[in-house]
Amino acid sequence: MERELLVILGFSGMFGLMALRVPVAIAMGVTGIAGFGAVAGWMPAINLLANVPLSVITDYNLSVIPMFVLMGAFASYGGMSRELYEAGRTWLGHFRGGLALASVFSCAGFAAINGSSVATTATMTQIALPEMRRGGYDAGLSAGMIAAGGTLGIMIPPSVIFVLYGIMTEIEITELFAAGVIPGLMAVVFYSLLISYLSKKYPHLLPRGEKFSWAERWHSVRGLWAIFFLFLMVLGGIYSGIFTVQEAAGVGAIGALVIGVIRGQLRMPEIRGALVQALRVSSAIMLIVIGAYLFGYFLTVTQFTQNAVEFLVELPIGAYGVLTLIMLCYLVLGAVMDELAMLLLTVPIVVPAIVALGFDPVWFGVILVMAVTLGLISPPVGMNVFVINSIARDVPLVSIYKGTLPFISMDIIRLIILCAFPALSLWLPGILT
Repeated sequence: MERELLVILGFSGMFGLMALRVPVAIAMGVTGIAGFGAVAGWMPAINLLANVPLSVITDYNLSVIPMFVLMGAFASYGGMSRELYEAGRTWLGHFRGGLALASVFSCAGFAAINGSSVATTATMTQIALPEMRRGGYDAGLSAGMIAAGGTLGIMIPPSVIFVLYGIMTEIEITELFAAGVIPGLMAVVFYSLLISYLSKKYPHLLPRGEKFSWAERWHSVRGLWAIFFLFLMVLGGIYSGIFTVQEAAGVGAIGALVIGVIRGQLRMPEIRGALVQALRVSSAIMLIVIGAYLFGYFLTVTQFTQNAVEFLVELPIGAYGVLTLIMLCYLVLGAVMDELAMLLLTVPIVVPAIVALGFDPVWFGVILVMAVTLGLISPPVGMNVFVINSIARDVPLVSIYKGTLPFISMDIIRLIILCAFPALSLWLPGILT
């Protein structure tokens, strides 16, 4: 059978399994093994199936993922996310749209010690959404805002997506973390401006909240020292050269545990809950990595990766034309595919082409993460939207998607700006690394 036909059948089979609600990791793994076996033989395919999972779960570089996930779990169970939101509500709640602003800032703050979009979304849905609904906010718009705010979890460092991108491209993860700071802060500013505009145009959807005294406001920030301490310990340790990224992730997880225990927020039930949550999230991520690696071997043995790179580089539309085409493909893929799977499958293809066209791979990493974040809130398979719907079942999916639309438009504007001005991403890495 022609290898080109095998590739078409492979992608069709993978997307077909996904359409049948087969988990993404299983769909990629099964299709990859079947395709690899058809090309290289079934014994090599069986050996691949035996070796790839072991090599992934024992890879020291990938150990940073469960450690950052565990740090976020300890921080969440230790009450840090609630303290963030309460501080934001106390300071901003009396403004029109203030509870929404508090949610955006809380998402950004929690992202700085978490690194997972899904975890940020799930946590803030349980904390912020009930408060906004009690305050008279529109349920769909509130849920859409939280879904968009949750995407900050993979843009503001530490970020699991940046870690995987750095490992796959052999780029220093510290450079990627630094490159994500300004685009992440831009997202906070853009979302805040959008909320301010919506609160003025539709005041009945985003009403004013309770006004607190100055004493209550200052009291609300007393517990935030733990979050700032964790953030500075992890990133400060990395950029000062005290820790490697892997060591910093471990230190951050231990630090979150110790702080929670000292403050009396983490007892045995909470510690067990955090460990179970971190295990579930990390296992899901690692399973997707294994599936993507298996499918990637299939693409390699059919020479699809090399041919695709040559095709992209030779397109007669110029470098920015190719970049635009790649971004459009990511926006389409993001609407139907898991963000980790999309990253792991496409990076070996698009990054060599991007480098060959003269673009900076660190800058492209930020652009790629931006495109991935859009997929998290875009129909029909926006992961953050489904997370919110699984928690707040009385808020229809359609209402949540409608609520995300204004934030998707802001993200597209931000993506265009970052494409036009690479220095916004590359300035800080040039100073810190």
